[in-house]
Amino acid sequence: MSEHVAFTGMSDTDPIDAVVPYRVDALDARGRAVMVGPMLDAILDRHDYPEPVARLLGEMIVLTVLLGTSLKFEGKFIVQSQTDGPVSLLVCDFATPDGVRAYARWDEDAVEAAQKAGTDDPASLLGKGTLALTVDQGAYMQRYQGIVQLDGASLEEVARNYFRQSEQIPTELRLAVARLTVRGDDGDVRNHWRAGGILAQFLPEAPERARMSDLHPGDAPDDAEIHELDEDYAWQEVKALLDTVSDDELVDESVGVHTLLYRLFHERGVTVNEAGPVHDRCTCSREKVAGVLQSLSPEERAESLEDGEIVVKCEFCSTVYRFKLSDFDKPN
Repeated sequence: MSEHVAFTGMSDTDPIDAVVPYRVDALDARGRAVMVGPMLDAILDRHDYPEPVARLLGEMIVLTVLLGTSLKFEGKFIVQSQTDGPVSLLVCDFATPDGVRAYARWDEDAVEAAQKAGTDDPASLLGKGTLALTVDQGAYMQRYQGIVQLDGASLEEVARNYFRQSEQIPTELRLAVARLTVRGDDGDVRNHWRAGGILAQFLPEAPERARMSDLHPGDAPDDAEIHELDEDYAWQEVKALLDTVSDDELVDESVGVHTLLYRLFHERGVTVNEAGPVHDRCTCSREKVAGVLQSLSPEERAESLEDGEIVVKCEFCSTVYRFKLSDFDKPN
């Protein structure tokens, strides 16, 4: 992809529903930033989630997109929470290179009671359980899965804990979701969703930057102490900069991804890559559902009949597939 250096931080076409890779060579940092809108509306609106549930799923989508878009192979990245709280399941699939699907399972009465009691914060809605991050490279490759406990924290903090515990590349991230109200030209008030996030990773072996230890000491005395670059300080600076990011900056279209990256890193120099789009795209199909039903015994298919049909609804995209028993008659 083509690259450009964000000198001004301003862009007439700041991307929405797209991920922007970036790097800050002076700090050995690389990462991705994203803002999603219409895609998020499509996913959330088809299920009519209560607002606190929609916010949680929005965060899960941003987290999955930030991590999944780093995959360099054909496959899936899946993030899933399973808990004992009112929102018992959140799942988001990212299918390379740009497909996203997601849904939540919740107890309607419990969520409504939590809203009335003012206990609808993420930790209370999720309860205790686990967050699993799975890399699926296809049928003939081994899956990789990492699991972290959900311990009464937000998804953002749980993700941080996962990276701290997994001994992977030092990683920092910020997530935000907002429901915005706008008045259209016709005077009608409409709500829409915006979510954003930024992820940074520390790559001290990046070759782009010359280090103090690589430089000739010049005319310094033989016994002079040559100070190495403090790599830990560089990473601490990245973390401190990300800590200044407000939720509003992550979801405000008037700020945008490029402006946000410029605000954070312009003093160090930030290079951004071409944005990569992400789309609301389910992987279900009539053929796949038929294949699953074909694997059942005739008796099991017969038990699944409702008013003479087998009805299967995709939990992700809400598409309904209808079959008759005769659809599975094998030719003689």
